[in-house]
Amino acid sequence: MENLLSIVTFIPLLGAVILALFLRGDDRAARGNAKWVALITTLTTFIFSLFILTGFDPADTGFQFVEEKAWILGLTYKMGVDGISVLFVMLTTFLMPLVILSCWNVTDRVKEYMIAFLVLETLMIGVFTALDLVLFYLFFEAGLIPMFLIIGIWGGQNRIYAAFKFFLYTLLGSVLMLVAMIAMYMDAGTTDIPTLLNHQFSSAPVEVLGFTVMGGMQALLWLAFFASFAVKMPMWPVHTWLPDAHVQAPTGGSVVLAAILLKMGGYGFLRFSLPMFPVASDLFTPLIMWLSVIAIVYTSLVALVQEDMKKLIAYSSVAHMGYVTLGTFAANQQGVDGAIFQMLSHGFISGALFLCVGVIYDRMHTREIAAYGGLVNRMPAYALIFMFFTMANVGLPGTSGFIGEFLTLVGTFHANTWAAAVATSGVILSAAYALWLYRRVVFGELIREALRTISDLTPREKLIFAPLVAMTLLLGVYPGLVTDITGPSVEKLVADYHEAVGADGGAEPGTQAGAAAEH
Repeated sequence: MENLLSIVTFIPLLGAVILALFLRGDDRAARGNAKWVALITTLTTFIFSLFILTGFDPADTGFQFVEEKAWILGLTYKMGVDGISVLFVMLTTFLMPLVILSCWNVTDRVKEYMIAFLVLETLMIGVFTALDLVLFYLFFEAGLIPMFLIIGIWGGQNRIYAAFKFFLYTLLGSVLMLVAMIAMYMDAGTTDIPTLLNHQFSSAPVEVLGFTVMGGMQALLWLAFFASFAVKMPMWPVHTWLPDAHVQAPTGGSVVLAAILLKMGGYGFLRFSLPMFPVASDLFTPLIMWLSVIAIVYTSLVALVQEDMKKLIAYSSVAHMGYVTLGTFAANQQGVDGAIFQMLSHGFISGALFLCVGVIYDRMHTREIAAYGGLVNRMPAYALIFMFFTMANVGLPGTSGFIGEFLTLVGTFHANTWAAAVATSGVILSAAYALWLYRRVVFGELIREALRTISDLTPREKLIFAPLVAMTLLLGVYPGLVTDITGPSVEKLVADYHEAVGADGGAEPGTQAGAAAEH
């Protein structure tokens, strides 16, 4: 099919335009029509994206479905996917219909709400398919706008503060990335990402403001990209915007934020940092390792003392993203495969956990843990679903959460034994805060009078959770669905990385990179 990636990317935008131009009024019928148009649009996008997955050849480590056209001002519109990016496109298109379904109870400015989500879907898919620096940056930054509006207009009591904090944190980091992209263009003479992947940026030490920078231009470019991707994931200590954004965002916004937007940072490390700046990545690996370990342990401890359900799950997300950066910068097959798997798994599990919070928030209008207790007596189906995703979040064998954490820890163990040992304590801590939350919300006596009339999951809510349960179980028992697709591309990425590091002489003999270089 011609221009398949462009079709998948821009179908949601077309749906948003249809809503903006042709839907009038704000009565009940108009609100219903807006929801149905958005749902049909996202389902159509998912159906078309299946053609990408079925036509994708995992054995081909290059970019596939490539589209290239001349654009305005001499710029190039170029799109494509490889084994690293194709599953993130699928994750986005799979989750968005469920997000729209979760917004069915929204009654305030419904048309605008649906338009914001449809525009956001186009921009998120664009990030994972763009093969030009300028195009990538436009998609990457433009995604801030609809998310800013979703939090700022439909969020909670402190939504304005949370929206501006989210916007400023992510924007400031990305300004440095823009400067780095300009420097890359000046050095390589192109903004074409496949060409830049084969371009060798200088790693010779340079003098900057009287200081000698080891790793040279690569180190400076790496730091600029790191400033953007670390905030986006987010890594400790630039994670403080995330709990505020999650607490104030509506349920659909929280799901998109946790399940897809955070993955852009991890994808950026895999697309830019490791392959384009390998010497700098090797130089900064110890820093990343210990920042990740601190994130896992510290945010898990912080999650233990939270009184707000959303805030607890938000801190849990920061801890789980710590495993992603550990696996990525372990720079071996198990680590990088595990990082990608963990991001996909976290998309299903964290999205489902925020939906679980949304279910009882819709009924009780509070997220305080202390306001609940004994829900199993009135909501047995909800208690079962919540337990399943709680155990998956902990990393129970048989769920996708186990595979992701296990692979990243194995990869990290080969690269840095101490980091792996300390990070493993996060598995215990995650069990502590997750089970503590579940016990207080679900078990015990029905003390509050208002809880005695609370209703169990509706058919619509069961329909939303069913695909998430299926994917979490399927990937848990058959991880090859992911690793068979990502494996060859990851293998090439890791081989090229170690070849570049070894050729530079940046790896000490005896380290993993050094051993790979010697072979």
